[in-house]
Amino acid sequence: MDSPFDIAVTLCPNCKKPYQSSEEVIEHLNSADSCWPENLTNGSLLPVPQALQRPPEQTDLSAKYHPTSGYHYLLPDQPPPRNIFQEMQGHPLQQARETNVWYPFDGLGEWSLAKFLVENLSQTQIDKFLKLDWFQTRERPQFKSKDKLFFYMQQLPGHGPKWQCTKLKLKGYESEQAIHLIWRDALEVTKQLFANPVYAKHMCYDPHYIYQGQECQFGEFWTSDDAWKIQDQLPEGATIVPIVLASDKTPVTRHMGGLEMHPLFLTIGNIQANVRMKATSHAWRCTAFMPTPTFIVNSDFQTLLRARLWHKCMDLVCSNLKVAARVGEYMVDPSARMCYCFTPLISHVADLPEQLMITCLCNRVDPWNLIVFIREAKKLHLSGVHLPYWRNWRHSNPARFLMPEILHALHKFFFDHVLKWIKQIMGHELDIRFKSHHKRTGIHHFSGGVSHVNQMTGREHRDIQHTIVPTLWGVASPGFIRAVHAMIDFIYLAQNPLHTESSIASMAQALRDFHNNKQAILDAEARQGKGGAKDDFFIPKLELMQSFTRAIFHVGSLMQWTADIARILDRKEAIWLFDLYTLLSSSSSMPGQDPLINAVIMEDEEITSTEMDPTLAWVSNANPAAQLRLQAPRPVRNHFLKGILSDNACIAFNVTVKADRSRLSVSQLQSSYNLPDFAHALHLYATRNGCTLSDHLSFNMWSKFRIQLYSMFHTCRIMPSQQIHAEPPSTNFPRGNCDAVLFNQTGDGGNDVRAIFQPTFPRGSRAQLPERLSQVLVYIQHFDFIVPGPEPSTGMWMLDRVIRCGSIIALTDITHAVEIIPVYQGPLGKDVNSGNSLEVFDDYFLNNFADKELYHSLSVISDN
Repeated sequence: MDSPFDIAVTLCPNCKKPYQSSEEVIEHLNSADSCWPENLTNGSLLPVPQALQRPPEQTDLSAKYHPTSGYHYLLPDQPPPRNIFQEMQGHPLQQARETNVWYPFDGLGEWSLAKFLVENLSQTQIDKFLKLDWFQTRERPQFKSKDKLFFYMQQLPGHGPKWQCTKLKLKGYESEQAIHLIWRDALEVTKQLFANPVYAKHMCYDPHYIYQGQECQFGEFWTSDDAWKIQDQLPEGATIVPIVLASDKTPVTRHMGGLEMHPLFLTIGNIQANVRMKATSHAWRCTAFMPTPTFIVNSDFQTLLRARLWHKCMDLVCSNLKVAARVGEYMVDPSARMCYCFTPLISHVADLPEQLMITCLCNRVDPWNLIVFIREAKKLHLSGVHLPYWRNWRHSNPARFLMPEILHALHKFFFDHVLKWIKQIMGHELDIRFKSHHKRTGIHHFSGGVSHVNQMTGREHRDIQHTIVPTLWGVASPGFIRAVHAMIDFIYLAQNPLHTESSIASMAQALRDFHNNKQAILDAEARQGKGGAKDDFFIPKLELMQSFTRAIFHVGSLMQWTADIARILDRKEAIWLFDLYTLLSSSSSMPGQDPLINAVIMEDEEITSTEMDPTLAWVSNANPAAQLRLQAPRPVRNHFLKGILSDNACIAFNVTVKADRSRLSVSQLQSSYNLPDFAHALHLYATRNGCTLSDHLSFNMWSKFRIQLYSMFHTCRIMPSQQIHAEPPSTNFPRGNCDAVLFNQTGDGGNDVRAIFQPTFPRGSRAQLPERLSQVLVYIQHFDFIVPGPEPSTGMWMLDRVIRCGSIIALTDITHAVEIIPVYQGPLGKDVNSGNSLEVFDDYFLNNFADKELYHSLSVISDN
């Protein structure tokens, strides 16, 4: 069958000269006198998928792209495609903005005031502010009232899809108040996201398989089986725009006239997951506010009628998306290229009760005879909704798009069940142990314990998971610890941003290990109900975990959703877009390059290696002088640029230019840090490296350093640095505040960093130290692995403290910051606290759950 995209192109897309055929146009563009600018050609590159952004030395990675996806088109008799910022140039007031980019506001100062008032004050408060006597002696802004201010706001370009209000009614049923759906067309919201140049460098348009050695790798939706299968069913050259919906049952009453409504959010799967899941990226858009009326019916029917109304609202909001999924829709991409797009629903993120509401269908009886219909639906375990919104959405299957998500399926499960089981058997001892954990910079320390907290955020759930397994030691039975350890293993493996067949098999094995050991939880009577101890595991979320493996194969890595990422309404959207538009319009771009096109170029490795907010990255390139005016999270500081590098340049270290303590003698150092064998350790280090020590050495001391590594999953991405302390003894830390590390020595089982120093000669001396002595060094005290392997119930290596003498190594020999947890033997004494818990025990666990990157690193180390 002929492709529907065989469009005869007779005009050159650049110089507009007529040609007899598209072949002649191509020949003209490829000729030596081509009218196509070089810089425009370089700017038309497509971004490299995140999983393929690997260093050149990683040669075991290969990819296979779908051969007929993601074509670009020129439509005859149509103006050139423009992205959303270029569309803003077509605004009726654009001519006035040629001289004043902030028009209708009188410059940056007035725009900043207007933005502050709209974002922070109510309309009544704005009116009161503008009438203050303060303005009698100062120049008033052009807007003298709130009405004038909001009129000015309406003149801004880039408002996006319009909000509308539709009055609804369910056939034959009255509600206590009128039913209003506040919504905007989901297809128009999708087009706006797809054409936003902020995301140009973080987009994907083509299904592709990625192979790591012989294994297939699963990450974004584009690497899944379903992406390839959907593309196979579309016309040649079509582009998939995967729709991701999310429902939030948090009631919204502000700006809603007191009505309780539930927001619906939308994003697209073309935007990389690590970008779209950040609140500051503005990649989620509020698309509708679902009404939750009270119907004048028997209470038995209230839930069913609300569910039917919800599906009816979804039908209306998503109707054009369903048409586009069936016949396609032309859309402009961020680089102002035309694509022929199809919009399958690949994910609807919701908690379990809402997922059950979404999957519902029954046609055996009259759906409006509620009594009979509900009776028949319940026989089939159906809810009674007869017209689910997804019924006519092509390529959309609830068995696929209702994929598990991390927050509700894992973190909430842990808090609602696993943590309760642990509290039941440990009681107050759980809080005592959490309070005694060593404090580490950047890590949440539960100084008040965890038992008293009834509600926690997902972040706090994760923080408890970091240390819960070794904390159980000495109270719970080995089988109980194995069950909890297996569940935490499953939770960590499920969160991998990239999966392979072997990692998915490990995840499935962890779930089997939990089920093999869960009887120990019942034996401990830890699972309690209203009537006492339970003897079953009838937990729906636990059953859903069986579907994780299938979901990853079909749709890629699981989504880490939080409702906090998408609270942007129309006015805030317009303010954000206009702010960015003014910054870019005032930039001095390269000749021939449109400042409103976020060109995809091959960047230097040191620039691309740090994860930067996409908006800030664009502005910093296009208009560096204006980037400080942009409110955005600053990028991860890259210590690989100016820091101390390891021998293989894979680890960076940083110490401050000025030492915390300068020119200490050997005796002062030994006394201040309580290290009586320091001089002997330094002598051994010098001898080992063929150096001779001078009697006149002094030492500059640091109390901390930073270590920075590349991600184990995305090996071109730099992770945030971690801070390692080595502070001398004090009142709060009788033996010093010292953190643990690993260094590159076979059999090394963890080490306390006791001192960070650099030898130096007295001022005025012209003598020079050997290279191995002139660098930053650390004094460490050792722990040894207790062989033959990890302790079976916790899966962690146990460490034994060597006698309190240490050795000296180069700072660059350190490979990881780690956490060690005491091996508790029964109830903890009152004399143990966070300041001495790393000193008063003999044995410790090397905690492989300290963070997800370390978990993966230690798994690799253990395997080797």
